[in-house]
Amino acid sequence: MNEQKPSGGDEQTEFRIAKLNQVWEKAKRMQLSPVRQTELHSDLKIQEKDELQWKKIKVEGLDENGEREAQLRRNFNVILAKYGMDGKRDTRPLESNYLKDHDTKEGDMFDDPRLDKLWNKAKNSGKFSSEELQNLKREFQHHKDKTHEYNILMDTVSRTEEIHKNVISPLEGDAKEHVLHQKHTDLKQKMRDLNQGFERLRKLSHEGFTEDSEFREPRVIELWEAAKRANLTEDELDSLKEELRHFEAKVEKHSHYQEQLELSHQKLRHVEALGDKEHIKKNQEKYNTIAEKTREIGYKMKKHMQDLSNKISRQGLQHNEL
Repeated sequence: MNEQKPSGGDEQTEFRIAKLNQVWEKAKRMQLSPVRQTELHSDLKIQEKDELQWKKIKVEGLDENGEREAQLRRNFNVILAKYGMDGKRDTRPLESNYLKDHDTKEGDMFDDPRLDKLWNKAKNSGKFSSEELQNLKREFQHHKDKTHEYNILMDTVSRTEEIHKNVISPLEGDAKEHVLHQKHTDLKQKMRDLNQGFERLRKLSHEGFTEDSEFREPRVIELWEAAKRANLTEDELDSLKEELRHFEAKVEKHSHYQEQLELSHQKLRHVEALGDKEHIKKNQEKYNTIAEKTREIGYKMKKHMQDLSNKISRQGLQHNEL
């Protein structure tokens, strides 16, 4: 399944791993929204990078207990569930593009009574300017997305545990137990992150933004909060802060391209309805260019975020061991 397809003929594949191409082809048939399609592409590129790295590690015999392999399988299952391709009906909303918030019924925006109550309180408090409200809404939306991903991960872990119970053998019992323990450790950490994220939203909603707020983007704020909890030195924090500023610029650039992609898609649909072939071709080319750029920036942004997360957790662990 994971072997590269033969390169004969003119057929070009998007990914070097067959199962990822199958997912991508299925996504195109499903006609996901343009933004979600580029998000999926970025997630698949990250998965591809991790799987190719794991293959090298496996050859060197460095994944003896199969922990990295299990993590990769779990990540892949999460991607399938996140984009509605796991064959399982998911009643949780999957649309994560905050640009569409204006389509949502007023007062019931985040599918979580606690979040909706906080948001409505903040919105009507008069403490926030319109720009601050937009920033706050992005943080709420980000928390909603993180909760959704946690629910998917928890469901994925539960299902894989059931499979392991049915196929486990005495010889591999210890290895499987170790992998399951790691999964539960990951889930506990994600739950702690969610609780801390909610506390931050609660504090922001009541007290407003402080003038010395370091960052605007939720993903960057989350990394900065994790860094401050990681017991790093002042020099390390200063260095990381500078790197996070560069990362925030990438996140903002990605958001800008997502907006442009959405607008370009709307214009293309409008031109297609008019039926002018020359205009359709011109707009299709422009749309394809923006889509390609959005994918590319999305991948770089997600890879940078992955590297920063690993760096923060690794440095924090080293300090704790000392």
